[in-house]
Amino acid sequence: MSAKPEVGLVREASRQIVAGGSAGLVEICLMHPLDVVKTRFQIQRCATDPNSYKSLVDSFRMIFQTERLFGFYKGILPPILAETPKRAVKFFTFEQYKKLLGYVSLSPALTFTIAGLGSGLTEAIVVNPFEVVKVGLQANRNTFAKQPSTVGYARQIIKKEGWGLQGLNKGLTATLGRHGVFNMVYFGFYYNVKNMIPVNKDPTLEFLRKFGIGLLSGTIASVINIPFDVAKSRIQGPQPVPGEIKYRTCFKTMATVYQEEGILALYKGLLPKIMRLGPGGAVMLLVYEYTYSWLQEN
Repeated sequence: MSAKPEVGLVREASRQIVAGGSAGLVEICLMHPLDVVKTRFQIQRCATDPNSYKSLVDSFRMIFQTERLFGFYKGILPPILAETPKRAVKFFTFEQYKKLLGYVSLSPALTFTIAGLGSGLTEAIVVNPFEVVKVGLQANRNTFAKQPSTVGYARQIIKKEGWGLQGLNKGLTATLGRHGVFNMVYFGFYYNVKNMIPVNKDPTLEFLRKFGIGLLSGTIASVINIPFDVAKSRIQGPQPVPGEIKYRTCFKTMATVYQEEGILALYKGLLPKIMRLGPGGAVMLLVYEYTYSWLQEN
């Protein structure tokens, strides 16, 4: 009996990239409206602001009334353009870091966690320019027809502020924190818990087992990393006083928000974030795993 031929690195990498990109595309198309709502909550500064939303339901109602249905899809082009490479990078680099860490004497639990951290930091570097454009477009409360195009807005940023840490890459440290912490918890929790709970022979129950663990992974990671997300939105979004930069660095922004608005302000947008990345996190992992398995078989 001949040995099964070893799959080449390029073929294996292409499977991981295609599966990861598919996972990202499906997730963003389903969950983007909640991302818009989350960003709006994070950039509003006080309840006395006439434009502030009173609740999650109120935010959906106001956006629909003033900006119509397309208001929920503001800033979707940057994540669509970014999600395929972003999620491809997320899953591909996680697999590669995991493989590299196999040469080090680490427990499986620690391997999954460190590989997740590495994948998050790598993903953040790739996605940050897209995030700057996305947050700026989501913060715009004009009707969809009146807002600048994605490319036009990106050009505005580059022309005024350049490519650096004050321009198209501003908020990089907050993005590194957001993605590094999220992926560390997300992958670490999912794979460790999945290995503890026995596989179910029934396909439906097995699907629900994976979905439930993925849902918890996305939810817990969202709760832990949201202060970085709030800091990122404040740095990348419009400043309180036009022409005056108040929010510059990640931890200083967190400290300012805490001092001026209290601890709960660092958790603004948590509910829409959980509603998006709880089920969205499960969707991504399942689409990745099932797509990857299908590619292996075919």
